[in-house]
Amino acid sequence: MRIMHPLPSHESLVAELRELRRRGLPGLRHCTTVALCQAAVAAGLCTGPEDEQTGIEELLGAAVRRLAGGRPVRDDDSCDPLARAAAHSFGIFAARRGVPGTDRRKAAAAVYGVTTERFRKSQEHDVVAELAAAVLTVAREASTGERAGRTPEVVREPATAAPAASPAHAARLAAAPPSRRRPHPGVLPATAGPVAPAGRITVRVCPIEEVRDVDVLVSSENTYLEMSKTFRPTVSGALRRAAALRDAAGEIVDDVLSRELGVWLRTQGRTGMPVRPGTVVATSSGALAAQGVRRIHHAAIATPVGDGDRYHVSPAVLGEVVRKSFELARHESEFLSLPMSSICFPLLGSGRGGLPVETVARRLLGALREELRRDPSWSVLLVTPEESHARLLTAASSAP
Repeated sequence: MRIMHPLPSHESLVAELRELRRRGLPGLRHCTTVALCQAAVAAGLCTGPEDEQTGIEELLGAAVRRLAGGRPVRDDDSCDPLARAAAHSFGIFAARRGVPGTDRRKAAAAVYGVTTERFRKSQEHDVVAELAAAVLTVAREASTGERAGRTPEVVREPATAAPAASPAHAARLAAAPPSRRRPHPGVLPATAGPVAPAGRITVRVCPIEEVRDVDVLVSSENTYLEMSKTFRPTVSGALRRAAALRDAAGEIVDDVLSRELGVWLRTQGRTGMPVRPGTVVATSSGALAAQGVRRIHHAAIATPVGDGDRYHVSPAVLGEVVRKSFELARHESEFLSLPMSSICFPLLGSGRGGLPVETVARRLLGALREELRRDPSWSVLLVTPEESHARLLTAASSAP
């Protein structure tokens, strides 16, 4: 039986990483490392005080590689700047372990082309926060049996099982574990017709936060990318609630999706400012990783109207969101080394956005057909908690 070790809070990891950044890895034994040791134990990299220092260093190395998309961290423009800055900040690069803290900060600031003081006040906060999140991800994947970097099982299916895929996506599908290729339990197949030659679209009656073994879940957001409150009965609120990391008492210790969206907004200089409708931003899946979900795509579709109690959603933006979600999923599949092949959409804009379900169904299905004609190897799931809406979707899928 696998032992599930508890994970520390994101806040506690950030505090310890800030101290460690100042002291450096050689000073690790003089730092507070309760949270880091807890994460290293959960990741299977140490068992206790005896091998704590080695385990924490291995954990930090794995977390930095996670920031680099699972690839070796290089100090050049081919590597993600966040990963490079983290590697410099903590002395992860070879022959940089014992470099003084001022020199490590100077090297990290140079990655972004800013002064050390500007880096200390701005980018360094994001670097530490994202490294803490990566530490949690590495530990969580290891404790749930999905260790980062593990070679997926290769699946071979008869040639008649699915439409022909493009060579690049066929390789990605071959790497996908079996759970990602089975039909979703309880799914009602969309009526055959124009959809069938282009790929697979299925409809399921369930809340989106209960979806399992689908690589990407798409959430609808407002144009400020401020997620709905966790107690609200919206797609955004439900996913935020389901993805949050909690302690043994059930208290949220890391509001993963909202936090990562906040990092994206700060990095893009858009905090408190709206983004263009149709913008799609990816985050990790937080606790939903335990359900086989890899990524959450946040689609900014709802523009606040008046005092913010109402929203406007243009039907035209739905097709743009579908296209951008597929583009982003393909990009992440390639550059994050994630063998993704399935994506799930709710009825975007049909809730507080006020769009008629028939309009949403027609727009989504039209855009999905186009994407699946372009690359038929993707599996698409449409979810709704209402059976009447599911019937409208299946009816719309059979329309010419």
